[in-house]
Amino acid sequence: MSNDALATVRELGSVDELRALAQRGFGPSIRPKSNTHIHLPPNFSAFESVKQAVDLADKEGIDALGATNYYDFGVYAEFVARTQEAGIFPLFGTEIICLIDDLVRAGVRINDPGNPGKMYICAKGITRFENPTAKAHEILGTIRGNDQRRMAEMIGRLEKLFADADVATGLDEQKVIGMVVRRHGSSPEHVTLQERHVAQAFQEAFFAKVPAGARQAKLTEIFGSPAKSGPEDSVKVQGEIRSQLMKAGKPAFVAESFVDFDQARTLILELGGIPCYPTLADGVTPICEYEDPVAKLIDNIRQHGIHCAEFVPIRNEPTMLEKYVAPMRQAGLVITAGTEHNTLDLLPIEPQCVKGQPVPEAIEEIFWEGTCVVAAHQFLLAHNQTGFVGETGRPNRDYPTAEERIAAFAALGRAVIGKYLDKFKG
Repeated sequence: MSNDALATVRELGSVDELRALAQRGFGPSIRPKSNTHIHLPPNFSAFESVKQAVDLADKEGIDALGATNYYDFGVYAEFVARTQEAGIFPLFGTEIICLIDDLVRAGVRINDPGNPGKMYICAKGITRFENPTAKAHEILGTIRGNDQRRMAEMIGRLEKLFADADVATGLDEQKVIGMVVRRHGSSPEHVTLQERHVAQAFQEAFFAKVPAGARQAKLTEIFGSPAKSGPEDSVKVQGEIRSQLMKAGKPAFVAESFVDFDQARTLILELGGIPCYPTLADGVTPICEYEDPVAKLIDNIRQHGIHCAEFVPIRNEPTMLEKYVAPMRQAGLVITAGTEHNTLDLLPIEPQCVKGQPVPEAIEEIFWEGTCVVAAHQFLLAHNQTGFVGETGRPNRDYPTAEERIAAFAALGRAVIGKYLDKFKG
């Protein structure tokens, strides 16, 4: 967390003062709206800027908002400033991709339906991202280096494919980074290129060189199979560039190099965060083997030393949320919810289920509880105290049971958020 953010959190009061407020039931009188997972530019995002993201959250009445960017946190200083201006409590996180070798060999899909053994894991409430520990710096460097080499090689292969079809774009890694910098006003050193950035750059260069009437024929030539997207549908063309050229078995594919699970979990703990499992459930059909049935998912999460899970409800039917969230919470897991906003689709920031269906009321309450736990974790670490999990990832031992621990952290988090809203929202 930036020094300014730490100061803002600390100045809400001492731990004893906020715990006293929590014991009196202090907090917002009406349950606030929250979202614990969005991606901000220069990550590939639906938002053009941090300001746009926070302004939209403010317009929707969001009171707690979590940024969950990949591998660089330079944008979080602006996020702190913007959320403070809007009176929105900032939550900090990150997302990491790792590989579990035995599940790769067993063909078990975790939460990436196309790649057995590949796991997305999140960190909630990170507090040491401005000045990472030496270990965190080392792991982040490994991840960034692997990603950088892969993106550079993939861009080179795409450029050859386009040039072979007489549509040379002149793109290389630095030019794609430059595109992101121009679009979002980011510093180049804070840009972590993703496949979607690369596909967007090639789509834009292609549209600039090829008139609309000739695009489908030329894309068919490049793809080696009929292009399905309309000649002016930029988003669908980007999707086809990824699916036809960049995915496994396609001509521009470059294999990814991942850290293992232990490295990912270590990074989360070194950053001061709570390891959190992003759950797909019926976001894919059939449900991934790691997650089906829910009792098996609970056991798997526990075996990996994870005490928190997250949903992106826009993937899920309300009945499936009820089927998964309630037993996971009963098993002593903290549950949060977000929207990601990691495509160009500018969805509502308040989490909703498939086709805009509302999240069931009881599940909303569980998600809000999880938001409060994360807020309390950040607050305690800002005061150099043990959060929801300690440095080894084991749950805080001041509480005999998971239920008591969650209840205490949720009450403290409600008080922390309530005090913040009183101070900055008025």
